[in-house]
Amino acid sequence: MYPRFSETFVLHEMLAREADGEQLEVFSLRLPVDGHFHAELSRLRAPVTYLPVGRSAGEVWEAVRGALADGLMGPHHPGVQALLGEEAGVATQALALAREVRRRGITSLHAHFASVSTSVARLASLLTGVPFTFTAHAKDIFHEEVADDDLARKLADAAAVVTISDHNHHHLRDRFPEAATRLHRVHNGIDLESFGYSDPAGRPAGVVAVGRLVEKKGFDTLLDAVALLRAEGVQAPLTLVGAGPLAPALAEQRQRLGLVGVQLLGPMPQHEVRRLVAGAAVFAAPCRVGSDGNRDGLPTVLLEAMALGTPCVATPVTGIPEAVQDEVTGLLVEPDDAVALAAALRRLLEQPLLRRSLAVRARQRVEEGFDVRRQAAEVARLTVPAPVGGAR
Repeated sequence: MYPRFSETFVLHEMLAREADGEQLEVFSLRLPVDGHFHAELSRLRAPVTYLPVGRSAGEVWEAVRGALADGLMGPHHPGVQALLGEEAGVATQALALAREVRRRGITSLHAHFASVSTSVARLASLLTGVPFTFTAHAKDIFHEEVADDDLARKLADAAAVVTISDHNHHHLRDRFPEAATRLHRVHNGIDLESFGYSDPAGRPAGVVAVGRLVEKKGFDTLLDAVALLRAEGVQAPLTLVGAGPLAPALAEQRQRLGLVGVQLLGPMPQHEVRRLVAGAAVFAAPCRVGSDGNRDGLPTVLLEAMALGTPCVATPVTGIPEAVQDEVTGLLVEPDDAVALAAALRRLLEQPLLRRSLAVRARQRVEEGFDVRRQAAEVARLTVPAPVGGAR
């Protein structure tokens, strides 16, 4: 889905690649339904095409007839067998994408997430001969519904595979050793010019957390931790930004714990989130592995908080320790441990010099390892098979 409110890393990667002179086009499998959009969208020059969603056999065969009429494939084309093994919607969109690839002279395909988007890109690649690559994130490789045989096919057929953390890279390499030579770790990056550093030492006490209200974010543990702090007489104002299926449960938990001052603000545009995070004394990211295996790869908003000078308390889940190094660039506690989380929050709320020392090193870590310009250039190097020179 493009644009999607919670996936700013995709937009920032494309903006950085356009700034380097690449000519991009965006193909979206779904119409946007978020209802909230970031101002940075207006900076992207790439045209956006929404591929038709075909659900019935009739729509699939209509797409096949169009592909045959365009000379895209014959009845014995190797891509036909692959099409027959896919759902109707995937097959229809892959055929539509393949036709546009031929018409527009597109020379490489890159998909974000190793799920349906990569399924469509892979089929379009088989039909056209144009190489495809993809970026694997988290849910698309860790969720219990991920099928090993499907992921193995995608890894085998891709020209290169990017994943966003060393944790992911090791996981995929160990699980699919035959794909090891095509796997590359490239961290997500952020636009550092948009996230200016400020000293957190003098900020008023306050905790902010940002993310979808889903199990893997661990926000229920955060509410428990704030309640523990209140019981100890520590004022810890909490602002939680985000929307999701757990919103009613978190609101009920807030009421049950008597956390009157805790704000559940819902989704907000990026400039407002940036303002809130930049004014907080602490950023909390109490991530966990969900009961279905779902987990964060390395939350972009965590990197943004580090860039802004807001000291972070997080958990050592997946790629997070690659950015938040305990007692160096932030504090780490175990998932689902409200007592430890409360203690870490209290340290940062009560020790302004600790906030400053962690924040300075966190900003340095982000500058060294998570600059979107360098990250996007590395992704481009891996995913564009020929010199850019105006190719798409």
